[in-house]
Amino acid sequence: MQPKLFYQSSLPRAGSTLLQNILHENPSIYATPTDGVLELIFAARNNYTTSLEFKAQDATQMKKAFLSFCREGMTAFYRSSTDRPYVITKSRGWGIHYGLLNEIFPQPKIICMVRDLRDITSSLEKKFRNSQHLSDNILNWGEMKGTTTPKRVDIWLHPHSVPVGMALERLNEIIRQGIDKNMLFVKFENLCSQPQVELQRIYDYLELPYFEHDFNNINQYTIEDDTIYGVYGDHKVHSKLTVQKSNAKDTLGADICKAIYNNNKWFYDYFNYRF
Repeated sequence: MQPKLFYQSSLPRAGSTLLQNILHENPSIYATPTDGVLELIFAARNNYTTSLEFKAQDATQMKKAFLSFCREGMTAFYRSSTDRPYVITKSRGWGIHYGLLNEIFPQPKIICMVRDLRDITSSLEKKFRNSQHLSDNILNWGEMKGTTTPKRVDIWLHPHSVPVGMALERLNEIIRQGIDKNMLFVKFENLCSQPQVELQRIYDYLELPYFEHDFNNINQYTIEDDTIYGVYGDHKVHSKLTVQKSNAKDTLGADICKAIYNNNKWFYDYFNYRF
């Protein structure tokens, strides 16, 4: 059976792992952990672009053949992983690379989880404070880098920072290019407070029959080695879905929360988050 592919491309610390494990409860859906299939496509594209053997042949024919190679390769990858008819593959890059994906699989459906940036950075700060026994690349006293909460927040939200800053810049570009009109955005806060409503939105968007999920008994299906991601690796989900109360002001301080809001006004306006 050829599985039908869907995509999740979300902000970090915004409930993407939670959503994947909820969806995987449906016996018709295989929801992946963060996977590297997009990296395989990038590597193939690089060789296709630079290899003389491809350059020497008819460009139109080669483009058609290359896209077919990607399409069949992706399908075969997931077919070997599951016999479920639907796959939701998770990678932060699917959204910004919509143009390439659209050529491989026309009109792809991409879900993007978002969350108040104050809570995303608060979550990272708490992970930092609770991991003092480990070294990371944020704090450097010799260079006076990341030595205060404001400095760390600036680092995480900087466009060159992985994963938050880069993901945020990509999201801004997705909206600028109009790709957002083809995607479904789900607020983490809404998923926690009204999960049935949000899951119905997701099933409607994917054009799949609704499945009755048990939000009080969420199993962990996706497995990732969090040591690879260092201090900030955390792909564990709680078994019961509960409303997450914001404690960003307590963690970061009111002044930093205000600065995050003012410096990312486009995000707060677009997703209708209030100050």
